[in-house]
This record gives sequence, C-alpha cells and structure tokens, in this order.
Amino acid sequence: MSSAPALQLAGRVTIGGTAIFGPLSLEVPAGRWTCLLGPSGVGKSTLLRLFASLGDKVDFEGTFGASDGVSLAGRVALMAQSDLLMPWLDVTANVTLGARLRGTQQPRERALDILARVGLADHGTKRPDALSGGQRQRVALARTLMEDRPVILLDEPFSALDAQTRARMQDLSAELLAGRTVLHVTHDAAEAARLGETVLLMTREGITPVESPPASVPRPYDAAETLAFQGQLLRQLMETV
Repeated sequence: MSSAPALQLAGRVTIGGTAIFGPLSLEVPAGRWTCLLGPSGVGKSTLLRLFASLGDKVDFEGTFGASDGVSLAGRVALMAQSDLLMPWLDVTANVTLGARLRGTQQPRERALDILARVGLADHGTKRPDALSGGQRQRVALARTLMEDRPVILLDEPFSALDAQTRARMQDLSAELLAGRTVLHVTHDAAEAARLGETVLLMTREGITPVESPPASVPRPYDAAETLAFQGQLLRQLMETV
C-alpha cells in the first residue's frame, strides 16, 4: 500500500443548473478516519463520487485531489450505498472482483479470511440473491477491504446491519483500515461518535469541523465521553433541520 495522502476540495457542484453544494472547502487529514455527517440532500455522496472519479454527471467548478499532487486513480476504494454485487458471481468472486477486472491474480485465501472476519465464512459459494440485505452489505464491505487502497471512501457502510453486527463491523473496519485516509459519509451520530478521529458537519451553508474526544477509535460505545459526543452531534444535526 502506498502512503495515504490527505484529500482536498474547494468548489461548487450543480446538476442541470441546480446547486447541490458550495462553494465550500473540505480538508480530509491523511491517514485518519474522517466522518462526514449531515442531513440528506446536502451533497455528501456527491463529494465521495468526485474523489472516486465518478462525477461525470455533475458540473463541478473548483479543484479537488490528493495533497501529494498525484492522481487518485488506482489509489481509491469506494463502498457505495448500494452493494453493487454482480448477481451471476458467487460471494467469493464478488469479493475478488477488483483483481478479476484488473486481470491480476485473485487472492482467494485473503478473500476467504476477510469473509470469515465479516461473519460470512459459510457463504462463499452463494449467489447474492441467496443473502439478506445485511449479508450483502457485509460482502460489499469485504470487497472494499480486499482492495487495500490508501484512500477509502465509505457511503453509509453499516446502514443495513443490526446493532450488534454493526458494532463488530465498525471494530473490524477500524482495525483493518488503520493508517488509511478514510472519508466516511454517515447520517448516524452514534457511528460518527465511535469512529470519527475527525468529524465534519455538512449543511447547506458549508462544512464545519467538530472537535472530537481524544480517545482512540473505535471508541467504546457506552463510554461517557462517546455518549456525550453523540449527544453533541445529534444536537448540532437537529439545529440544521
């Protein structure tokens, strides 16, 4: 894995002449987990798509990229809101899809290890239509973790999971993505309170940093400072409505 750069963006986005966001400035620190929190419709997912070079359907005015000046191509893994699993491939083949598309060796043993760690060791030969929504989301997470990229973009990656599984997947992701530059879009104040080394609140007016507790992530979900931070974030979210 190459060194994880910071991400930077300054500009505005419109679609068909309708303003989506901006002008705004975004700074995502290198090698840290940043949670981007905010109400629906302010353009959080659009930001991810720009960094993933999937912004061809929007009009962007400004600049964005990595702090080292090197192209982000080949350095980014995106987990979108939709699992985007290929229905004709089994779970293992979906997890190794990146290598298949690049024509490189498919690291099957590593895929099986990650599938075991997301709790799907017995599902590797199943097709996506045999899985629940939460299981499909864990396959998509496993595929993202397989890519081993320095920049990881996550769009509501745990939204389909029950509370217990969600906490386990948060812990696993924090472990395996340590040292990466992670930009994690979420609507969940509790999730941001657990995972955000940096927390940014996005509204129609722009992006505002929120001071995070000093405890390392993932923070204990029942710790007093985590719960207090969750409450603070929720209050700030409520003020944006």
